[in-house]
Amino acid sequence: MPTTPEMSMDMTTVGDTGLLDALQHEVAVFARRAEQTRLGGVGQVRNSMDRAAYLLLNRLDKEGPMGVKALAASMGIDSSTVTRQVAPLVDTGLVKRTSHPEDGRAVVLQLSPRGLSRLEEVRSSRRQLMAELTHDWAPEEREAFCTLLTRFNLALSTRMAAQGVPGTEPQSAS
Repeated sequence: MPTTPEMSMDMTTVGDTGLLDALQHEVAVFARRAEQTRLGGVGQVRNSMDRAAYLLLNRLDKEGPMGVKALAASMGIDSSTVTRQVAPLVDTGLVKRTSHPEDGRAVVLQLSPRGLSRLEEVRSSRRQLMAELTHDWAPEEREAFCTLLTRFNLALSTRMAAQGVPGTEPQSAS
């Protein structure tokens, strides 16, 4: 159901209440289980990379080298959070700091070869977990779930930005 700014906070109708109660409950259960397992994957790589590190490495892999401010904006978090989260990745050699190619005074963060290798290990482990969890789903069901979850994450991101949550802006869920 589309929403407009004029709509009240209670946008449910009598018929929607039960479904929305079930949805909020399932989202809460999902969040708890995801945090408990961290949806880390399977095998030796299971739970071996925290969510923040995974998301940072993934973003650098997809978008290439960038400065802290650009990375923070891209992820919808503030620069101080990125600085704090990236420090251990630099210390362990997964991310390297290099000079900006056009402005030697500026520093950019770049996924190192070791970081890319490690990210691929974790992706493979997590991919295997997703395959196991959805092994009896039809390909169309997997695609629909991914589409709807992406849409849900984007709606959350957009709402946070509209409410002025610091360091957020509408963004893709990746």
